Amino acid sequence: MSTLYEHRVRTLEGAETTLEPYRGKVLLIVNTASQCIFTRQYDGLEKLYARYRERGFVVLGFPCNQFAEQEPGTSEDIAKFCELKYQVSFPLFEKIDVRGDGAHPLFQDLMDRGRGIFGTRVIKWNFTKFLVCRRGKSVLRFAPITTPAELRDELELLL
Repeated sequence: MSTLYEHRVRTLEGAETTLEPYRGKVLLIVNTASQCIFTRQYDGLEKLYARYRERGFVVLGFPCNQFAEQEPGTSEDIAKFCELKYQVSFPLFEKIDVRGDGAHPLFQDLMDRGRGIFGTRVIKWNFTKFLVCRRGKSVLRFAPITTPAELRDELELLL
């Protein structure tokens, strides 16, 4: 696949789409989970989105149940949780796999473009973050322990 924008995804409501609507924006793509030690990062992600969305920034959340089954709910459960607990307004997508043979092609592409520590490809836990430049080419990867607030400097450079 030549660009990230061509990947087919499903919204949390089940509509099939691509990432094409986000072309030209700075993206933060995150694999999320509702029952993870890092779940409170939803709050920080929402704050980043609210602060920078007018400047062309979007957070894209992709729930994943591959890590200790920390996202067991349905799309409806996920939507309710994110709205009620964290007032999430950024786009969320259907639950996907982000590692292994069944990893979604979007995350396979992100892992190729944004390697982890020591050049590793594999995603090791929920809330791994991929910061993508406006052209969709440059991808920076951040570990789950990196808080959304710690991304501000990198984000400012891309905006």
